[in-house]
Amino acid sequence: MPTDLPRQRRKTERITAEFALPGSSSGRALPGGQARFPTVTLIAYGPDGCEEREVREPADLIGYLANWPVCWITIDPPGEGYEASLAIENFAKLFNLHELEIEDIVNVHQRAKVEEYGEHLFVVTRMLIETSTAETEQLSMFLGRNYVLTFREVPTDCLEPVREKIRKGRGRIRQEQADYLMYAIIDAVVDSYFPLLSELAEQLDHMEDNILEARGDEAEAAASMYQIRRDLLSIRRAIWPTRELLSTLTRDTVPLVTETTRLYLRDCYDHAVRIIDLVEMYREVSTALMEVHYQRASNRLNEVMKVLTVITTLFIPPTLIAGIYGMNFEHMPELKWPFGYPIALLTMALVSLVLLAFLHMKGWLRTKPKTRR
Repeated sequence: MPTDLPRQRRKTERITAEFALPGSSSGRALPGGQARFPTVTLIAYGPDGCEEREVREPADLIGYLANWPVCWITIDPPGEGYEASLAIENFAKLFNLHELEIEDIVNVHQRAKVEEYGEHLFVVTRMLIETSTAETEQLSMFLGRNYVLTFREVPTDCLEPVREKIRKGRGRIRQEQADYLMYAIIDAVVDSYFPLLSELAEQLDHMEDNILEARGDEAEAAASMYQIRRDLLSIRRAIWPTRELLSTLTRDTVPLVTETTRLYLRDCYDHAVRIIDLVEMYREVSTALMEVHYQRASNRLNEVMKVLTVITTLFIPPTLIAGIYGMNFEHMPELKWPFGYPIALLTMALVSLVLLAFLHMKGWLRTKPKTRR
């Protein structure tokens, strides 16, 4: 995983300008930018098979919703411009979406949550863009009686295994209702965090070896540790509300979710709790590594200062003697001595040797051996 600072693309909670103008009415996707119709994909399935196609008009979905047990509609991504905004509103009318739900779809900075609106549930979760980075995108999802409607922020996602299960009839997904599809989507989103956490764990192990064996560049090591901590914080921000979301879905009071699906959602809740535990553990490990790193850097600085202090101490007496006899006075009896010069040199050397022996007795000249794992 790249750890260069600054990151090429670090997205914080941004608000798309077209949908977040001050004073704009709630739920309105304002026209602007370049018109682009969003891609709408339908997967209709049941115990006897499935059908997959692209949809251009909301009216094309009516027959599928009437004839198939479950329909999964993916709008990818919402897009910008008047045409895209109009398309979103047309689909919203077909599924009777509230204007506040539309606002949450287009303002892609929402935290994971679940809300009940009439005949459907509105679920928002944070999905990894890819498993090698901690950047997340919003996945908005609507659960109805026989449909799941998803809005993706980016055209790629981690849900292809779910689609493959539907296409090939693997598992029990074709035998279940729409609420099981909602569980499968959330479970895929949650489980996508595990490969990233495994990669971060490997980086921490490698970094521990480098720090304890004093290998690598110090600035690069500090930058890498800082990036890992940022990634862990991003994961924690995304998964903590997801745990609350799953806790809500496992309650008996949530409509459209059967008792069988609640059992699977509890397992997904356990996965979310495990991710949080791993994040906290890795954060503690990274904190300990940073402390060791800075302690070793401080020790190296102390060693340098000790060497400089020893050198300065050894040269102070010769400098003092040379300074005294370098004064320009006429009457200095030692200047007339025939052996004054060698005596001065011997005195300087003797004093330096005495100081060197004294520093050695105090242990200032000893160096600690490097520890190897």
